[in-house]
Amino acid sequence: MKVKDIAQYLSSVAPLQYQENYDNAGLIVGDSDMELTGVLLCLDSTEAVLEEAIQKKCNMVVAHHPIVFKGLKSFTGANYVERVIIKAIKHNIALYASHTNLDNMLVDGVNTKIAQKLGLVNTEILAPKNALLSKLSVFVPSSAAEAVRDALFKAGAGAIANYSECSFNTSGIGSFKASDSANPYVGSKGVRHYEKEEKIEVVCLKHQQRKIIHALGKAHPYETVAYDLIAMENQYQDIGSGLVGELSSSQDAQSFLRSLKKTFQLKMLKHTALLGRPIKRVAVCGGSGSFLLNKAIAAKADVFITADYKYHQYFDADNQLIIADIGHFESEQYTIELFYELLTQKFINFAFYCTEINTNPINYI
Repeated sequence: MKVKDIAQYLSSVAPLQYQENYDNAGLIVGDSDMELTGVLLCLDSTEAVLEEAIQKKCNMVVAHHPIVFKGLKSFTGANYVERVIIKAIKHNIALYASHTNLDNMLVDGVNTKIAQKLGLVNTEILAPKNALLSKLSVFVPSSAAEAVRDALFKAGAGAIANYSECSFNTSGIGSFKASDSANPYVGSKGVRHYEKEEKIEVVCLKHQQRKIIHALGKAHPYETVAYDLIAMENQYQDIGSGLVGELSSSQDAQSFLRSLKKTFQLKMLKHTALLGRPIKRVAVCGGSGSFLLNKAIAAKADVFITADYKYHQYFDADNQLIIADIGHFESEQYTIELFYELLTQKFINFAFYCTEINTNPINYI
């Protein structure tokens, strides 16, 4: 197995197109054609983690956080980022990161893993993204319409929420005149031809467009395929920031917070004032999620679990919900477990290791 096999699979679970614009997910260091000896899974690609990879004979590290967020102008070992890159190159270790793209997925995403640990049901994205969909319209001779529809569906087109193979079809008459250099599927050169056609309309996701257009070209009988690809502003409910769901039954706020502390193995838990009402609806965002507070309030969450809150931001709860800051590392710690589950289910007979290094830079006394 090669580095590219892991990279391609992880990017199919969490496409790189869905990372935030400040992020740097994907293959950061390494030859994609390198044969793998083992893969180490972690939150952070630190020097200690790379040393662990060397000891475990792993030549690939899959991390949640990218070791490089912006361009490096020198590699002198002046800081831990440069030292990690130098060490990875020196020991021929590939570094891959799946970060905000994995955060943004409803299926097999970071926040879904958090929700599973909390026992939440009826989960949905807290802030769905828009402008991720396009509408593809293509004109096909009626005799070939079903074959083209099948090809589009197999490539991923036509998926809407819990439904697949969705399309809208209209019949009409198309006209064209083939030039002397053309090779027409029907009709004669130099003569206007009328053909009974169907217009097939399907939606497709941003990261699937190239694959879908390629499938269309292979299945369509015309020499030149007439199609429109129009960007849509609709929200896509399966991709976005944060998550909100419900407990199977309401819990007393203090009991819920004690359970939260135990589940996430917290040494401390910072939260705003309890509001004298039970907890039923829970919003979560792994890592720094303060930007989602208004979304959590609008979703009528009783508590918002996230990390990295600043002093004055706690006042923004305004007695509308409880903010529970559990820590950045603590909120995302089960991402390693998520990586392991995904990869061992896909690549059954290969060596994957969860790091034994606690990379949390924050200590408590």
